[in-house]
Amino acid sequence: MNHSAKSARAGSAAVLTWAGLLTVLVLLTGCTDTREAVLNGKARSPGDAISVFPENGAKDVDEKTRIAVKVPDGRLESVKVMRIEDAQQQTVAGRIAEDGRSWAPEPEVARLALAAKYSIDAVAVDGAGRRSARHATFTTLVPEHRFIGYFKPENRSTVGTGMIVSFSFNRPVADRAAVEKAIRVTSDPVVEVAGHWFGKDRLDFRPKAYWKPGTEVTVDIGLRDVEGAPGVYGSQDKTVVFTIGRSQVSRVDAEDKTMEVRRDGELVVTVPITAGAPKTTTYNGKMVVTEMHEVTRMNGATVGFTDKEGKGEYDIKDVPHAIRLTESGTFLHGNYWADESVFGEENVSHGCIGLRDAKGGSGSTPGGWFFDRTLIGDVVEVVNSRDGKVAPDNGLSGWNLGWKKWKAGSALR
Repeated sequence: MNHSAKSARAGSAAVLTWAGLLTVLVLLTGCTDTREAVLNGKARSPGDAISVFPENGAKDVDEKTRIAVKVPDGRLESVKVMRIEDAQQQTVAGRIAEDGRSWAPEPEVARLALAAKYSIDAVAVDGAGRRSARHATFTTLVPEHRFIGYFKPENRSTVGTGMIVSFSFNRPVADRAAVEKAIRVTSDPVVEVAGHWFGKDRLDFRPKAYWKPGTEVTVDIGLRDVEGAPGVYGSQDKTVVFTIGRSQVSRVDAEDKTMEVRRDGELVVTVPITAGAPKTTTYNGKMVVTEMHEVTRMNGATVGFTDKEGKGEYDIKDVPHAIRLTESGTFLHGNYWADESVFGEENVSHGCIGLRDAKGGSGSTPGGWFFDRTLIGDVVEVVNSRDGKVAPDNGLSGWNLGWKKWKAGSALR
C-alpha cells in the first residue's frame, strides 16, 4: 500500500459486549473499504462540489485576498472559518447567502491577518438530501525578514496524555540552538521535557513518558528578535498554557481486528474494527490524534490511490466521525458503507482504521461512541499489522522514538 494513506487500529480481547455499551468512535482518513470504494458505482450530483478560496495548502496568501466558499447547486449547510495566530484561535464571522450557494466573511473581518493560519470547514447538502464536506487550510504572508512558528496544541485547550508540543516554522531555521533555547516548555507537576528537530523547519517537545492527567503545561515563546537564519528574526513573544485531561490509550490489533479502549489504565471496552487490506496495510506504532471532524470527504486521489485514468479509487463525501492520526492520511473513522459482518472479521480499508457507523453519523454506534469520548492528544497504537512502524515525524508520532534518540535530536545537547 502507498504509505501516504495508512492508518492505525487497536485491539485485543473483548471485556464488554458492544451491545451493552453506548455509542461509537469513528475515524476518517484517506482510505476506505476496498470492495465498496465507489459506493456501488452511484454517481454524485454536482451539488457535492464545494469550492474554497484560497485553495487548500496555499501559502504566503496576501492580506487583501478574500475568503470564498461556494457550491454550484444544492446549498451550504454550515461554514466554519478559524484564524490561528500564535496558538490563539478565533472564529471568522461570516454568513451564507440567501440562496445558500456561497459564504463570505463580514466586511469588518474580510481583510486577512498576516503571519496567520486559517482553516475552513464546510458542509453542503444537495437536492437529494446528501451531505458532503470540505476541509481546507492556508497560511498568510509573513513580512520579509521575519519568521514565525505555527504551534500546536491551542492555548487554553484540554488535550490527551500523548500530546506533543509541535512548532512548524515558515522559514528554514539555520541557528536551531538559538531558536530551541528561546522556547521553554515546563509543567506542573515538573517533568523533564526535551526538544527534537525534524529537519530545519520543525521542532517538537515531549517528556520521556506520556503526561500525567491533570498536568498543566506552559510554553514560553521568546522568539522575538531571535536570529533564526542570517538576517531573519523571530516575531513571537508570548506564553501559552494547556491542560492534560484524562488518560485514554486505544490499542488496535490489526490481526485480531479489535480495538481495546483504556481509560486511566482500565479497560473500558473492546470493539471490532477493520484495518488496512493485505495490499494497503495500516502502519504499526503509536499515533496521536491531531484533528477531529464530525463529517469529512475522503478522496483516494489526495493520498495516491488512483486508477488508470488518474481518478481516485474511492471518493466518499460524507465520512462520519473522522479522527486524523497521521499527516499522510491515516484516520480512524466511522464506516457506514461496509457490511456489518466485516468488522472484527476482515481488513478491507486503504490503511485506515474503520469502526461501524451510520450514514450521517450516530452517537449510538461504535464510531460515534469513540468520537464523543476522544480528545486531541489521545494515543492510538497499532500492533500486529504486516507493515512497518510509522515515521516519528508523520503527524505527532514522536513516541515511537526512545528517550535517548529523542534527546539526541535536540540542538542543545
